[in-house]
Amino acid sequence: MPQGIKLLTGNANRELAKEVAENLKIPVCDTTITTFSDGEITVQINENIRGADIFVVQPTCPPVNDNIMELLLLLDALKRASAGRITAVIPYYGYGRQDRKVQPRVPISSKLVADLITAAGASRILAVDLHAGQIQGFFNIPVDHLYASPVLLDYIKKCNFKDLVIVSPDAGGVERARAFAKRLNASLAIVDKRREKANVSEVMNVIGDVKGRDTIILDDMIDTAGTITQAAAALKANGANRVCATCTHAVLSGPAIDRLNDSVIEELIVTNTIQLDNKKEKCKKLTVLSIAPLLAEAIKRIHEESSISSLFV
Repeated sequence: MPQGIKLLTGNANRELAKEVAENLKIPVCDTTITTFSDGEITVQINENIRGADIFVVQPTCPPVNDNIMELLLLLDALKRASAGRITAVIPYYGYGRQDRKVQPRVPISSKLVADLITAAGASRILAVDLHAGQIQGFFNIPVDHLYASPVLLDYIKKCNFKDLVIVSPDAGGVERARAFAKRLNASLAIVDKRREKANVSEVMNVIGDVKGRDTIILDDMIDTAGTITQAAAALKANGANRVCATCTHAVLSGPAIDRLNDSVIEELIVTNTIQLDNKKEKCKKLTVLSIAPLLAEAIKRIHEESSISSLFV
């Protein structure tokens, strides 16, 4: 048991926090989080944390604004209770897609959320598969950026895929897909699509040879599942044998479950950065892998001031 570590969590993903705590062989700190009738959130930490090395596990997943507010209040409470160091462990970073100005007179919401977390009292950040790498630069405190790829790769290597092709569902994900394919000694393909408006996409063309081959579509997150299901249909239309998909963050909002159930995707491999509740029951294609051991090892290394990057060598 690492000495001096305290692990807290809000309501965003208590199951993941419990798994991390079990891996570290420490309890989750006793906290009370309640909501007044007008919607205000209040938090109280029910044990002494003075001088401790604190890790707050709180993905900012749906309901995004409530979970962000919980995180901010927890950080402020810890700061005012004289915690030694406060690390915000954010397995999924909400507002990550709003990382630049794509139109006039719009905010850079990722930067604003980063400023709020820093102002609330975080000493450092531990995040998993940020939507864009430059988000690390939005924080004026240290950021440790973890990748879920080791967890996903271990599972995929055990599966019986033949003549495998890793597919990027858009041009923006090519670098991620290339690195993934290299680790699996697999080929690479790209689905070219044109996005007409938010959460609506149109598949245009498949670049690469997928005929008669097993394919895995790789993305960092799946929200409404429009992109991934249209990409899967395009792969089948181009003669792919098996079509599977994998991502780190399974947001699965709106019509996502229905789209996945109706799609040609055989299996969707995801991690538990976001609590899936009853979605696993509604979509039998879901395979959920735990990143708790990875987070626990990273937390231990941060506490011991040892290397995080060596986790991915």
